[in-house]
Amino acid sequence: MEPVDTDVTGPADHDAEDHDAGGSSGGPAAGMGAPTLGELLLAVEELWPESLAENWDEVGLVAGHPAAPVTKVMFAVDPTLEVIEEAVEWGAELLITHHPLLLKGVTSVAATTAKGRAVHRLIESGTALLTVHTNGDSAVGGVSDVLADALGLQDVAPLAVSANGLPEEGIGRVGDLADAMSLGDFAARVFGILPSVAGGVRVSGDKDGLVRRIAVCGGAGDSLFSEVRASNADVYVTADLRHHPASEAREAALNGRPYLVDVSHFASEWLWLPAAAAALGNVLADQGHDVEIQVSTTNSDPWDFILTPG
Repeated sequence: MEPVDTDVTGPADHDAEDHDAGGSSGGPAAGMGAPTLGELLLAVEELWPESLAENWDEVGLVAGHPAAPVTKVMFAVDPTLEVIEEAVEWGAELLITHHPLLLKGVTSVAATTAKGRAVHRLIESGTALLTVHTNGDSAVGGVSDVLADALGLQDVAPLAVSANGLPEEGIGRVGDLADAMSLGDFAARVFGILPSVAGGVRVSGDKDGLVRRIAVCGGAGDSLFSEVRASNADVYVTADLRHHPASEAREAALNGRPYLVDVSHFASEWLWLPAAAAALGNVLADQGHDVEIQVSTTNSDPWDFILTPG
């Protein structure tokens, strides 16, 4: 995957072989000042308000001093040690990740554990860490919005409207294809727009069955089956479908629908990164700040290869 510069209005396309968002590498116009971390946090809040996060989630600043200047920002899905090292080596003063580093409570950040080493590396290198998780899922232009757009969906609406947001904000999205197509062809479209990872795409349903109304949820979405059924979707695209929820969904299906398309958690959320980087770059440029923004090139999908029959 290629680095993404953000002196553009948005990513040029979502092809897995070409992740460059376009534009030159020069960033915003010369002569503008670098913001402090605190100022940058205000720009992030404008795009992805913390109030949109689910009540179980932990979003916001994990490490970093609000008064520190920020000239380089890196976006990534996961705050793994490899990603952190990439950010440090590039010189990023801020790493923004979709997934939290410390979702559950801890009693120690000693460098005897992976998370402890991550915290130490961030602080010792002067690299701040910010989490934009379910607030990035729910917001307009968030993870599922980008996935829906990449699949060509129209008249898109949330699957589950946010309790603290606008009517168009919430978890998951549902919309319609311009024209009906077979499940097999649609699954091929899903495969084509995602970054290449070992797990590929798994499909449940009649390969020749026609689909038009599509529900999507970037990341793990097997808690939304009730909303998917209520939306009358022909197919549901999400990640991390477990055996029992998937099996029960098939048993409860009406005329086989909704069909299921199970994708990589990492891949489904990676699509958002170039769009998020571009959006933040635009807000900062409008505010007169000079910041270089890149998307991590590290593939943090946990799987390395897969064996299949035949």
